[in-house]
Amino acid sequence: MSQPDAAPDAPASPDADPAPERRVLLWIAFDGADFHGFQRQRDLRTVAGELEAAWLRFRGSPAEMRSSSRTDAGVHARRMPACFVTRDPLPVKGIRFGLDHELPADLAILDALEVPDDFHVRHDAVGKRYVYQLWTGRGRDPTRRRDHWHVPWQLDVAAMQRAAAAFEGEHDFAGYRTTACTAASTFRSLSAVRVSSEGRAVTVTVEGNAFLHNMVRIIVGTLVEVGKGRIDAGTLPARIASRRRDQAGPTAPGHGLRLDEVFYGAFGAREGLAHKDLLERLRAQR
Repeated sequence: MSQPDAAPDAPASPDADPAPERRVLLWIAFDGADFHGFQRQRDLRTVAGELEAAWLRFRGSPAEMRSSSRTDAGVHARRMPACFVTRDPLPVKGIRFGLDHELPADLAILDALEVPDDFHVRHDAVGKRYVYQLWTGRGRDPTRRRDHWHVPWQLDVAAMQRAAAAFEGEHDFAGYRTTACTAASTFRSLSAVRVSSEGRAVTVTVEGNAFLHNMVRIIVGTLVEVGKGRIDAGTLPARIASRRRDQAGPTAPGHGLRLDEVFYGAFGAREGLAHKDLLERLRAQR
């Protein structure tokens, strides 16, 4: 004899306590060629917009995705944080794989974890690593067109390496940002600026506590001018100290840049914000 169908779940009482809020940190990767950066923009395809739309399809509820930085159009990410708050009880493993299933081919979820309520995706970040890729020489390589800047020169890599050292340490990088940059302080601390090469491929790696708008791209553009022989590596300290945009090189194209990693200390410790305050105090003393 067949069993009767189970009775449907009773609707939740309007007086029932809502599920507690959870803060979920996603680690994502994306090919930025067809994105207009991370932050949601009306009528433009962005990483946050794709994530939010995918979550709505997946779980039927809205979510606001935030990250440690916005990123420019065309910029890629190997491992970037995205954080959102939800009352959904789905385990983080289900969030990772279920949300990833809803995403397009150029955006993926690498990992997901639940973080404390006081975690701040931007202020808790203590540093970032960016990687910029160049393809040098006259011949183009179509397979690298989405993630390398083609510079049709034979660059002097040794000169670029000497120049790179001038950017390390604490400096006022006022000459290395766009006019649209709204940062209150232009002091930043770079722990490493490295130039390496393998055949025609040249890579610039930059690590620091925080960055001004287009700062890495202008550093790369300056190093390329050094590699072409148009800027003397020995003049870099004075050029940086001048705080003048016309003493730096051009802004390198966005498509050669990749956000490689964002570093965190203890969640909720605001170590990144504390270091930013230190640099602002240093600025006030000068």
